[in-house]
Amino acid sequence: MTVHHLTPEGMLQPVPYHHVAVGTGAKHVHVSGQIARQSDGTPVAPGDLPGQVAQALRNTAVGLAGAGATFADVLRLTFYVTQWAPEKVGDFMAGVEAVAKEIGLPAPMPPASLIGVEYLFEPDVLVEVEATAILD
Repeated sequence: MTVHHLTPEGMLQPVPYHHVAVGTGAKHVHVSGQIARQSDGTPVAPGDLPGQVAQALRNTAVGLAGAGATFADVLRLTFYVTQWAPEKVGDFMAGVEAVAKEIGLPAPMPPASLIGVEYLFEPDVLVEVEATAILD
């Protein structure tokens, strides 16, 4: 395996992700920000944060697979969420949990950051996901 995830003793626990990832390998995979759109551009789950999180993660899985990677190879995930507020964490995690098994997203997740932003791509886009993976 090219990625080793860990949360060393003394770091904040529990969290739904590992704090550290160590990657070794020669092939880096970067999946650009994925949103809740079908391949033809049709919006998925308008106004529904859990639904958009799930679809953006599905699209991320497709991008990883296209490069021969899976979530097991992911070093880092970055989530951008519009109009973020701590009260939204339940909806956000519901979207993650709804799709995790389907796409092979481990629990806990690889190191992840959630960044609140005012606006993304288009007004109906609530979330965007980026992934970085490494392969042998």
